[in-house]
Amino acid sequence: MPNEKQNPTQHENPNGVNPIARRNARRYALQAMYQWHIAGTPVNDIENEFLHYHIDKKLDLDYFKELIHGIPEHQSHLDKEMLPFLGRSIQEIDPIELTVLRLAIYELMKRPDVPYRVVINEALELTKKFGSVEGYKFVNGLLDRIAKKLRAQESLSKHD
Repeated sequence: MPNEKQNPTQHENPNGVNPIARRNARRYALQAMYQWHIAGTPVNDIENEFLHYHIDKKLDLDYFKELIHGIPEHQSHLDKEMLPFLGRSIQEIDPIELTVLRLAIYELMKRPDVPYRVVINEALELTKKFGSVEGYKFVNGLLDRIAKKLRAQESLSKHD
């Protein structure tokens, strides 16, 4: 019998993407990347821990793995994309909000198949669920400006 966690086929849209499984992948990736950021645990150890002990919902396993490996690999580039828009140092950003920002910026940079509005909306939902009370406002403002830079063609074409 196939493992349900690794076979997200229900509720797929015409592009073959299961939005619920993708949302769950982002949620677990956020938690895994928070652990990586705070504890410095190696990504492969975190991946194994999540796959064996924490994941209890259907998720897009490939997307989860891409995020948890891609974000640390590209962290310095992700942070550089943020810097021009910050009014403070990266070290002063709430760890959850920083993790959400890195996840969303990764998607904006590396996943052009995901519309920028989806990236921002998903980031806001994660921030509202796990971040500070007003954190979503900071995340929204920052991601809106970063998306205009990274996805200029996409954001311009949506306004025509």
